[in-house]
Amino acid sequence: MNANNYNITKRRFKTRQFLLTLFCTMTVAAATSATANSLDPQGGVSLHYGVGEHYKRYTLNYETAPIWTTEFGGSWGRLDLTPELGASYWTADGSRSPGNAWQFSAIPMFRWWTSERFYIEAGVGATVFTRTRFADKNIGSAFQFGDHIGVGFLLTPNNRIGLRYSHFSNAGIKRPNPGLDTVQVTYTYQF
Repeated sequence: MNANNYNITKRRFKTRQFLLTLFCTMTVAAATSATANSLDPQGGVSLHYGVGEHYKRYTLNYETAPIWTTEFGGSWGRLDLTPELGASYWTADGSRSPGNAWQFSAIPMFRWWTSERFYIEAGVGATVFTRTRFADKNIGSAFQFGDHIGVGFLLTPNNRIGLRYSHFSNAGIKRPNPGLDTVQVTYTYQF
């Protein structure tokens, strides 16, 4: 194994170790702050796996309990506003350069629970990348807006799955502005 391959392997190991440590820390912290009534949403931790044009995105999010909720009349369900704080690791396919980047985000997500188990979600918020070039693209600025839309299903009172489309761009604040798009499968453990 040459020095370059060793460094790549070492970085991948450290990245996985960091994500696992972050996940465990957030899970323990959330579990200790959960209330006795597990049917009420108290927040959660979510894992996302996303694919885009020549890249992949691995995300760990912390969701707070909803900061705003409204019940609609009849059978229209409920609308929640839930902040998501997250860290994502992006990897580029093949020899695209730079081959990786970190992203940190704060996204207010609106979740419309149309029934006890099904929801539609949308949100727009701020994100910051650790670099302005990724996967042979100049994304213009480290600051990017994150636009999200998705659907999901509550499997059990504590387990949720979903499908989400996300678009990241700087909204023309700085040129160039090619944007990055991903389709993600999500899993959320609710406390």
